[in-house]
Amino acid sequence: MAQRIIDGVLAALAGLVSVLLSWPYWRDFEYWPESHAMWWLYIATGYVLAVYVFYIFMGSLRTLFLHDEQARAPAAGREGLAREERS
Repeated sequence: MAQRIIDGVLAALAGLVSVLLSWPYWRDFEYWPESHAMWWLYIATGYVLAVYVFYIFMGSLRTLFLHDEQARAPAAGREGLAREERS
């Protein structure tokens, strides 16, 4: 449960950074649309999608590292057995 909370907080922070990097203030408001309501909807939708993508990415990355760890464990065990047999 703690891992999910950590992933959620990290995803929310990464999403916030993504939104701030795309904020029109940094571009002198050159890209503001006619309707500010649509712009806020666009920003909110982008934030939600960014949080979702970062959350899924972190889960996939953890799974990848777990699989790598499981693949290395039998190989390390075989090397240890081979060393013992040679002795």
